[in-house]
Amino acid sequence: MTVYDLAKPLLFQLPPETAHGLGHGMLALVDGTPIEQLLAHRYVVDDERLRVDAFGQSFRNPVGVAAGFDKNAEAPGALAALGFGHVEVGGVTAEPQAGNPRPRMFRLPEDGGVINRMGLNNDGAAAVGRRLAAADVDVPVGVNIAKTEHVDSADAPADYRETYERVAEGGDFFVVNVSCPNSEGFRELQNRDSMEAILGALVDAGAAPLLVKLSPDLPEPAVEDALELVDELDLDGVVATNTTTDRPASLRSPNRVEKGGLSGKPVEHRATKMVRFVAERTDVPVVGVGGVSTAEDAYRKIRAGASVVQLYTGLIYRGPSIARDINRGLLELLERDGFDSVTDAVGVDLD
Repeated sequence: MTVYDLAKPLLFQLPPETAHGLGHGMLALVDGTPIEQLLAHRYVVDDERLRVDAFGQSFRNPVGVAAGFDKNAEAPGALAALGFGHVEVGGVTAEPQAGNPRPRMFRLPEDGGVINRMGLNNDGAAAVGRRLAAADVDVPVGVNIAKTEHVDSADAPADYRETYERVAEGGDFFVVNVSCPNSEGFRELQNRDSMEAILGALVDAGAAPLLVKLSPDLPEPAVEDALELVDELDLDGVVATNTTTDRPASLRSPNRVEKGGLSGKPVEHRATKMVRFVAERTDVPVVGVGGVSTAEDAYRKIRAGASVVQLYTGLIYRGPSIARDINRGLLELLERDGFDSVTDAVGVDLD
């Protein structure tokens, strides 16, 4: 039993956003201090078989932190010290946003899930950009770029470009978020014309490596349209997927009725199916997100075509050792199946 196992019942007595604030605040205090080295000694799994090269970046392992955990780039170094191979900060908007009224995050412990309707609360691109430029992180740091809520859809391309230009110096890769289910005006951004205008504006601004994050709720023809744009604009990758507004019939928690985006174990199968769908239709690397909390979860997405994976909800339920545990488990799975590296296993289940 770990320290987190002992603390978890107490943390789960707190409102989810309060508990997250405590955990994230502790990491922010550690960030950039010598304590990082102590954490890294305990949590980083250093093995060449875990290394992955994708969209111009070198990852020491395939397990990363998804956008939403470190919205304001206050703890990327501490998260790297917990053993993660990359960190995606944000979503970041051009101007600061308070987000939606509380409560806006809900645990579904019976299901291993979370529902959130945070609404892209963040300190704004200027503040996040300054922190990123000053950070010294030994893993790639991605920046999730989103639309400022009050900006009209017609002005979205300029808004995304402004955000990018403010964070460009400190980011290693950039993820275009047109699929947030918890902020006004995002539904219109997912049609082909809107996406083309937004992505084109960022390409013109020199954003690279540039990835797009897709919704699991898009119908297949819309996903195919998005992937055509990825090819036409020569983007560098696809993140599959964001949270879902759907509610599987299997959900048991009373909080299943809350509005917002569902993440965690209830979406694991659906997210892996989307990874496979995307990987079968494009040659760019895929980042697999949704329901990753064990080595087996990560391995299924890798075999389905994901070069790297990300998690957030798993941290809530499994605690700070999750990256270490997944990476150790991946090494066992690779050895079991006769693969020399993670890269060798990427997409082996594709037809």
